[in-house]
Amino acid sequence: MAKPGKAAAIAELTDKFRNSGAAVLTEYRGLSVAQLTQLRSDIREHASYAVVKNTLTEIAAREAGVTAFDGQLSGPSAIAFVTGDPVEAAKGLRDFAKANPLLVIKAGVLDGKPLSSEEINKLADLESREVLLSKLAGALNASLSKAVYLFAAPLSQTARVVDALRAKVEAEGPATDAAPAAADADVQDTAVADAAPATDDVATGGDES
Repeated sequence: MAKPGKAAAIAELTDKFRNSGAAVLTEYRGLSVAQLTQLRSDIREHASYAVVKNTLTEIAAREAGVTAFDGQLSGPSAIAFVTGDPVEAAKGLRDFAKANPLLVIKAGVLDGKPLSSEEINKLADLESREVLLSKLAGALNASLSKAVYLFAAPLSQTARVVDALRAKVEAEGPATDAAPAAADADVQDTAVADAAPATDDVATGGDES
C-alpha cells in the first residue's frame, strides 16, 4: 500500500492527467534550475511544467487511462500538462528544445490519443487557435459584407427613384388634370432608368460571391 504522501502525489498527478487536454513527457537531464524556470515561464500561459517521479507517474497515468507514456518513463522526467492551446504549448517546448538540446521531448498525449515526438513537432508547426479563429472571423466578415451589399443595393436604387420623383414634383408644381398620366409615365421612365443599374450591381455582387 502506498504511503499517504505517495498516495497524495499519485492522486494529484491523476487529476492533472484527467484535467489536461494534452500532456508532453520530457527528459531534462543536464538542464539547470534557471533553464527549467525559463521553460516554465515560456509555456505557463498554456501549460504547467512539473518534475515527476517515474514510478508514481506510471501509476497515475494508468489510473487516468493514459497509455502514451508506457515504457517512456526513465531518467529525470518532467511533464508539461497542457490546459491551454496545445499548439502554442508544443511550439514553446519545441523552440526551447532547439535552443537547449538537453531537453528531450519523448512522447505526448492529446485528447486521449498518443503522440510521438515527431508528431509533437508537427503539432508545433500548426497555426494557433487564435490565428485560426482570426482567419475564420475574417472570412465570415467578408461574406457578411457581400450579403449586406446585395441587400442594400436595391434599397439604394429605390431611394434614388423616390428622390427623382420628389425633384420632378417640386420642379413642375401642382399637376393639372391632364398631367398625371404623362407625369406617371415620366416617373416610370425615371424609375426604370435608375433601377436598371441596381440589376447590374446585384449581378456583379452575385458573381463576386
